[in-house]
Amino acid sequence: MSPVTRPRVPQTGRISRLSSRLPAGLRARAARWPGPLAPPVEQGTATPRIAIIGSGFGGLGLGARLRQAGIESFTIHEKAASVGGTWRDNTYPGAACDVPSHLYSLSFAPKLDWTRKFPEQPEILAYLEGVASTFDLGRHLRFGSEVTAASFNDDTGNWRLDFADGSTDEVDVVVSATGQLNRPFTPNLPGLDSFAGIRFHSARWDHDQDLTGSDIAVIGIGASAIQFVPAIAAKARSITLFQRSVNYVAPKPDKEFSPRVLALFRHVPMARRAYRASIWLRFDVRWMLFRQNSRSGRLVQKAFDKGIRPLVSAGLTEQAVVPDYPVGCKRLLISNDWYPTLLRPEVTVVTAPIDEIRTDGILAGGQNYPADTLIFGTGFQSTGFLAPMQVTGRRGVDLHQQWSDGAEAHLGMTVTGFPNLFLLYGPNTNLGHNSIVFMIERQIGYVLTCIRTLAEDRVAWLDVRPEAQAASNRKLVAELSRTVWAANCHSWYKTASGRITNNWSGPSARYWLRTAWPRLADFERSGAAATRPHSGHDRVAR
Repeated sequence: MSPVTRPRVPQTGRISRLSSRLPAGLRARAARWPGPLAPPVEQGTATPRIAIIGSGFGGLGLGARLRQAGIESFTIHEKAASVGGTWRDNTYPGAACDVPSHLYSLSFAPKLDWTRKFPEQPEILAYLEGVASTFDLGRHLRFGSEVTAASFNDDTGNWRLDFADGSTDEVDVVVSATGQLNRPFTPNLPGLDSFAGIRFHSARWDHDQDLTGSDIAVIGIGASAIQFVPAIAAKARSITLFQRSVNYVAPKPDKEFSPRVLALFRHVPMARRAYRASIWLRFDVRWMLFRQNSRSGRLVQKAFDKGIRPLVSAGLTEQAVVPDYPVGCKRLLISNDWYPTLLRPEVTVVTAPIDEIRTDGILAGGQNYPADTLIFGTGFQSTGFLAPMQVTGRRGVDLHQQWSDGAEAHLGMTVTGFPNLFLLYGPNTNLGHNSIVFMIERQIGYVLTCIRTLAEDRVAWLDVRPEAQAASNRKLVAELSRTVWAANCHSWYKTASGRITNNWSGPSARYWLRTAWPRLADFERSGAAATRPHSGHDRVAR
C-alpha cells in the first residue's frame, strides 16, 4: 500500500497574512479552528495531558490533528496489540465497507490509490496503519492498554485512569474513541452451552476452522451476514439462516478503479476532491428517504417490493425476503450476491423463532435443523457506549447510571457533569445515509478547538451546562420523532424502550453547521490550569 498523502502545512507568514484579512470575530475563531488557517499552538504553551482511548478512525484522526497543531502531550491507549478498531477485529470472509472508499477516509489524509469503489477490510486496515505511520503516531501509542475506569477528581480537576494491568494515570482530558460497534453481542439462547460443534461470532472469526462440507447455522442476518454468507456458501454442505426480520438489500455499484482513473486522482488533486465531494453530496440528499411518510421513501419502497416479490417461491417465502416495515427503519444494506445466495439449493431460510440449541443442531418452530458449526451474526452491544469502562464525574456521579434511560450527550460529544470528557462517535452521531468518518472529522475539529481553548486560555476544564445539553437533546428528540427510525421495527439504533440513542436526526450537513465552532457560552469553565508538562505522560503502577 502506498502511504497516505500528508498535507503541506502553510508557512506561518502566509497564515498571518490570510488571517489578518478576516473580521476580528472570525479571526479569533480561525486561530483555534484546525483547518488551513490555524497555526500551531505557540511554542512553549503548556498543553493538557490528553488520553485518547481507541485507535480506529477517531483515535488516529485526533492524534494526527493534535500533532499538526503542535500538541504532543497525548497518549492513544489501545487494548489490542495493533491499530484499526473495528477493521482490525472484523476479518470475516467478504468483510467490506458500504461507503465509497474516497469518502470513507480522512479528508486531510487522502489515499490516492484505492483499488475499488467500495473498500474491503484489508485495504481499510492498511489505510489506518498508514495514517499511524505517516503522522508518526507510534511514539504516542500504548498497546495492551485497557482502560477499566475513569474518575474525575473535583479537588485537582484531573481525571484518574485505571488500567486492566493495575496501573494508574492522571490526565487533564479524556477522549473516548471506542466507537459504537466494538463489543460483539451473543444472545443467551436456551441450550447454547450444550452445542457440541464449533461456534464463534463473526467479529471474532475463527480462521483455523475449515468450513468445507460443514452444516452451518447462522444466527442473525444483518450487515455482517450479508457479506460472509455468500463468501462461504460454496464451501458448505448446508447453510441454515435463522432470521428474526428481513433486510432491505439494494444492489452494490462496486467496481475496480481503472488505471486511467487512478492516474487522474494521483495527478489532478482537484478531480479527486470533486469526486469525494460529489459522493458526500449525493449521499446527503438521500436523507429525505429517512423522513416519515416521505414521497421518496414510498417510491423506493415500491421499487424494492417490485424487485423482491418475484423471488418468492415455495422454498423462499414472502416472510423470508419481503420486509414488513418502512424502508430505512433498519439499516439499508447493499450486496450483489445476497439474493442469488438465498436461491442456492443448500441454503435454507428459517423465520420461526429459535426454541433451543441442541447438541447437534437447532430446534426452531418445532423442527430440528442439523448443524456442526454455529456462527453468530448478531452484531454488537450498541447502546451502552463506553461500557464496560466505569466513568465517574463531578461529585461522584456515575455516567452509566445517568444514562440508565438511554445515552445522551450535547451534540454527541460532551456530557454535563463530566468535565474535559469528549466522545467521538458518541450518542446520536451515527448515520443511516452517509459516511461516519465525515461525522468523526467534525467531532475531531470540535474537540481540538476545545483543547486549544484549555491551553491558550489557561483553563483547567470545560463542562457543558445542563441547560445547553437539555436544549440540544429536546431538539434532537423532536427531529427524531419525525424519522422512519421511530417506526415499529427492531434495530440497533434504539434501546429496548424504543428511544433512539444512536442516530443523528438530520443530514450530515446540519451536523457540520451545528459543530462548526464550540459555543463557549454553553460551557462552564474552571479557574486557571495548573502547570502542565508539554510532553506525554506516564502510567504509575499501584
